Amino acid sequence: MMQRRRVALTVGVVVIAALAGCSDESSAPSTEGPAPMSTTATTATTATTAGTAGTAGADDATGVVGQQPEGFTTIQARITEADGEVCEVCLWLADDGDERGRGLMGVTDLGDAVGMAFLFDEATAGSFYMFQTPSPLSIAWFTPDGDHVGSADMEPCLDTPAGECPLYSPDAPYDLAIEVFDGGLEPLGLGSGSKAELVEGSEADRCPLAP
Repeated sequence: MMQRRRVALTVGVVVIAALAGCSDESSAPSTEGPAPMSTTATTATTATTAGTAGTAGADDATGVVGQQPEGFTTIQARITEADGEVCEVCLWLADDGDERGRGLMGVTDLGDAVGMAFLFDEATAGSFYMFQTPSPLSIAWFTPDGDHVGSADMEPCLDTPAGECPLYSPDAPYDLAIEVFDGGLEPLGLGSGSKAELVEGSEADRCPLAP
């Protein structure tokens, strides 16, 4: 795993259930459909295209089988909304080149996490794309100081060559990006004026059980 340069201590914060956002709204809208191979992240100049299918999981309400991320650990992220409200959520963690290259490719079910954190060793200006990623996603980017510097809604790019897929990036360097299913940023408070940081010592094989 890459060394994490920007993390936060875990003192004095109430941990919210893994699927709860900073509001009462659901933070992970469900999607359905096939799960082809795909890739989410690019480096500053080079797109990565390797990937694997995720773990199958069934939605308890619908019985629909989805694809969950596979081969990733999880981590807690502390979100401070623009109004100062603070909460913690559980995210899948992609913190090396291979993991960032696979990202949420093929994923239609986030399991107990609300999204995925892409952590970089240092600030980057790299772009993200949605080559053969079946689930529409929303993304927010944060500086090494934890400040929000941009967000975007990203559409699947399934039938287009990788080099022709739209690219998404903020207007400033970042070292942390958080992807959620489409529409999931606002319920988590991830917008203009917000801050996000990963919680030191919280990396685990899976999200903690809700209280």
